[in-house]
Amino acid sequence: MSERHHILILAGTPEARQLARALADRFPDVRLTASFAGAVSDIPDPGIPARTGGFGGVEGLAAFIEQEQVTLVIDATHPFAEQISRNAVQAAKAGGVPLIRFERPEWEPEPGERWERVSSLAEAAERLPSEARVFLAIGRKEIAAFSHRSDLFAVARMIEPPDVPLPGHWHLELSRPAQTVEAEEDLLRTHRITHLVSKNSGGSLSHGKIEAARRLRIPVIMIDRPAPAGAQTRSDIEDVLRLVAQTVT
Repeated sequence: MSERHHILILAGTPEARQLARALADRFPDVRLTASFAGAVSDIPDPGIPARTGGFGGVEGLAAFIEQEQVTLVIDATHPFAEQISRNAVQAAKAGGVPLIRFERPEWEPEPGERWERVSSLAEAAERLPSEARVFLAIGRKEIAAFSHRSDLFAVARMIEPPDVPLPGHWHLELSRPAQTVEAEEDLLRTHRITHLVSKNSGGSLSHGKIEAARRLRIPVIMIDRPAPAGAQTRSDIEDVLRLVAQTVT
């Protein structure tokens, strides 16, 4: 194995941090860099050297790949981070380096869950009936698609405050997902929620709200993931490690 190899991990998810640590353990002689967009201020330590902030589009990312002699890019960003995933495909191609997309499996409806699948935030916003009491678990950047629905009551949960004003009667919940299904149930009950809107992000950490909605028989408007950006995709860390081994050995 050669020290010339440098893997850039486009991070921002719990799975990205798990992957970073697995790569450090499996390939101790390979240089690793995790990159965070900086969308939130409290970024957990990935356990490897990290940078924070955007690259400046495709050209900026391609320049970083060249300047830092990156030999492999792993896109482990959020399943709905469309722009950076598209940029990664183009920049890796421009730099002539391989790209692996690491993406957690999406959720599938389970017995007893009442899903209505939609393809966009705008469609989700239009499907909500007037005077519904909605739990919006969609994040800070996406909340603008719903802010015109002043005919609704909404609990909007996000980590950082939104950039757009929300209706005054809405409840802004600045927190990460609750750690237990029971806590999510309490939140839904307290606010008498009648509808849940969620992106199909996948993963276990944020699935509690879906289970809580099932228990309370609350319908879920589930926003489907965007189309893949074009990279070879894996959803298991061991599969990614095997692909990495083919590159660095």
